[in-house]
Amino acid sequence: MKKDKRGKFSKQRENKKQYEKDSHIHTPKQKPKNNPSNPADGIRLNKYIANSGICSRREADMYIEVGSVQVNEKIINEMGFKVKPNDVVKFDGRKISPEAKAYVILNKPKGFATTTSDSKGNTVMDLVARASNVNLHPIGRLGRNATGLLLFTNDDEFMQKFTRKGVSRLFHIELDKNLKPEDIQRIKDGLKIDGKTIEVEDVSWVKNAPKKEIGLKIKHIGNSVIRTIFDHLNYNVVKVDCVTIGPLTKKDLPRGRWRYLSEQEMNTFSML
Repeated sequence: MKKDKRGKFSKQRENKKQYEKDSHIHTPKQKPKNNPSNPADGIRLNKYIANSGICSRREADMYIEVGSVQVNEKIINEMGFKVKPNDVVKFDGRKISPEAKAYVILNKPKGFATTTSDSKGNTVMDLVARASNVNLHPIGRLGRNATGLLLFTNDDEFMQKFTRKGVSRLFHIELDKNLKPEDIQRIKDGLKIDGKTIEVEDVSWVKNAPKKEIGLKIKHIGNSVIRTIFDHLNYNVVKVDCVTIGPLTKKDLPRGRWRYLSEQEMNTFSML
């Protein structure tokens, strides 16, 4: 979801077809939809803006005329200006894209690196390759042997919500030995490691499980902070599983499968 010029949240027309599929679970074997890409000779700037969901072409002309649009950091007032595929377009200082916005949640299995690099063997990008023709990026990281929920999108504004404000993630962690009560309290109080205080939202033993199984809720987007915490306390991390991200859970999402976020889920994220 994104804000229009008057500050109201508006739905993006380009997402409708994807949201209609939100009740389905997908695997990498399914064929993607054919989304048209920019022609090699470029796309008219007003159409580029309109395709991004901000306004109509006629309104885009008005915004171009008053200097609200930049291409590659330069204000463009030319009505017939064409945008090339690698150009960076900003509207009121915010980067925009004509691609339909895609939001995908994956239940990551072990053995896949969280990276967009092709040189790292099996990666999470292989698992969501059929989700969309747009360039998806993972939000945050899960280690190669970590499992659980991982979000993907091409929406820069949505990604910034995670990096700027943080979104709560609940991890189920298994250690090599029982976690001592005094160490639980130390984590709750905030550990100071290398001059930085690591704050968590909550930490506790998992109910009806051995004391070496821990539930940890934290807003950090990387999972290396988990190993940093327990290395500092002289525990070895055996397993890491991301159980929830904000309002999202693993319910009805088997390991290795992905699905689109529903419109209701997107509305919930917009209120976080």
